[in-house]
Amino acid sequence: MEVQFLYSLITGIFIGGVAGYLGSLMITKRMALVGDALGHVALPGVALALIYGFNVSLGAVPALILGIILIWLFEMRTKLPMEALTGIVFTASVAIAFLFLPEEKVSTALIGDISQVGFWDTLVSAILCIFTFLVLRKIFSKIILANLSENLAKVEHIKVERYNFIYLVCIAIVVALGIKVTGSLLMGALVITPAAAARNFSRNLFQYSFGALLIGGISCLLGILAFKFFNLPAGPLTVLVASLIFLISLIFKKG
Repeated sequence: MEVQFLYSLITGIFIGGVAGYLGSLMITKRMALVGDALGHVALPGVALALIYGFNVSLGAVPALILGIILIWLFEMRTKLPMEALTGIVFTASVAIAFLFLPEEKVSTALIGDISQVGFWDTLVSAILCIFTFLVLRKIFSKIILANLSENLAKVEHIKVERYNFIYLVCIAIVVALGIKVTGSLLMGALVITPAAAARNFSRNLFQYSFGALLIGGISCLLGILAFKFFNLPAGPLTVLVASLIFLISLIFKKG
């Protein structure tokens, strides 16, 4: 097996796993579409990375950081729902990106290209995925409590604004990494579909969150293997695998 392909597999499994774990929190927090929207927020940075020939995740990071800071500030100033604010920032970002994104780069920006990752991409992705997973695990219960009752969370001395910001940063990291696998167009599916499938399989919160992690990793593994054998884009194949697992999970869903 080619070393390059192994790098793609390892990178995809790590990213898919942490994306699924994040998705379990996002669905619980009723923010299922935020991951998809932030994938589009990253587009201006991705476009610049493709034009100037550097790593798309590095390009996505500053665009995402700017985007989440704007969303966070708007939320504190306006008290509008986070999904609405994310939608405003995401549409503006897409408009900016398509002003200068070359036509020949559109496919890579929208559906990704996992085949180009190297050793350092894999190492950095693995480290960031592990770090993000540990942070998410640490804040998981606090975010859930704040979602149930912000007042109760404040009584428990949980600084809701701070944890929301940390949560948004984690989303930004996962989105920046996931763009390698699925591109900006399908990033939301990589986050949400494994978590939705896990919800049908699981009976408690632990099974739900770690089931989403497992399904996310398996989806990327099988999607990238299918890319190798069928020579079709890995991003759409990964999303189709996750969608198939979701359909299978409906059999186990209790009414």
